[in-house]
This record gives sequence, structure tokens and C-alpha cells, in this order.
Amino acid sequence: MNNSVSNTARLLWAALRALLVLTLVTGVIYPLVVTGVAQALFNNKANGSEIKADGKVVGSSLIGQQGYSLDYFQGRPANGLGTNSVNTRYKLILSGATNLSADSKVLVKQVEDAKAAVVKNNSTADYKVKPSQVPADAVTSSGSGLDPDISPAYAELQVHRVAERNHLSVTQVEKLVEDHTDGRTLGFIGEPTVNVLELNIALKSLVTKS
Repeated sequence: MNNSVSNTARLLWAALRALLVLTLVTGVIYPLVVTGVAQALFNNKANGSEIKADGKVVGSSLIGQQGYSLDYFQGRPANGLGTNSVNTRYKLILSGATNLSADSKVLVKQVEDAKAAVVKNNSTADYKVKPSQVPADAVTSSGSGLDPDISPAYAELQVHRVAERNHLSVTQVEKLVEDHTDGRTLGFIGEPTVNVLELNIALKSLVTKS
């Protein structure tokens, strides 16, 4: 009996020591090491790829924003988010697509309305946008609804409107788009993109200086 109790106590003490050691290693030391390495080598990414303007965090390069006035470049639609009452104001509580099929009448209507708006909003006295010029990312939301990037084609489509509204030359705005266009990853993966938030921050800075 005493031997059995002694063995049980010994096993429990061994299990407790193992628990304490593993808790220390995996719950304290490992997270601190990983956090330290991430902060030292990948500080910006580890902190959410924050974008700052005037010394303040204004967003993340990984998360798209809505609500820009027509003085600024517009991002992709966020129809998937707008259909959920929890996130109607783009508060990033959740993300998601529309889940509408390609032949959905609702989706077709959304795309047609979006294309008409793009044509109307981006046509100026000196530049008329044709429906055939409107790229797909201008009228469709991404799978998450939070895409921070647009295609160079969509950015270029907005140049004349942005230039006119901000009293800038088309050449100045085209240069902004060119400077903020990222090429394919490693030169062959994906497509060139333009980060809308970064582009709009640069635009605001240019307008302020003008």
C-alpha cells in the first residue's frame, strides 16, 4: 500500500515538473524568442504592416479602406461586406465575398451599376471613359472584400478625375501612380498592383505642397 502511494506521488511529481518545464519553454521562452526575432528582423510586418502619415498610423498596407471622396483614388468595391449587417460600415469585424454565382442576376446588376458609376465618375471635360476601358477589379469585390490594391489599369483610369479635382496636372498624377505601382513578386508571380492607401497619402502630400 505504502509502495503504491509512493509510486503514485513520484509519478505525479514527475508529471508536475514536466508540465512546469513545458509551460516555461513553450508558453514563455518560445513566444518571447519568436517575438524578439520578429521585432528585430521584420518589425513592420510583425506589427501589422502599419502605414503612417504625419506621424500617425492611418491604416495597414494589407487592409483596404472605403469611404474616400472622389478627390482621391477609389479602391475595389466591398459588396461582400455590405451584404452583412454586422459589417455594413466596413469596421472589419469580419470579411467575406458576396457568394453570388457568376450568372446571378443580383451580381450582374451590381457589376452593371458599378461600371456605369465608374464611367460617370471618371469622365471629365477633357477625358471620356468608355465602358470597355473599365477593368474587372473596378466593378467586383475580392474574395475577402478587404483587398488593399487595385490594378494599374484602374489607377490610370482615375488619373484625369483626380487631377481635375485636385487642380494638378495629369502628368503629376500619372507620375504618382507610376511611383506607387508594384511589379510582380520575384518578377513573375502575380500581377502588378497599386496600393490605394499609400497612393492617396502621396496624393494628399502632393496637394498640400502645391
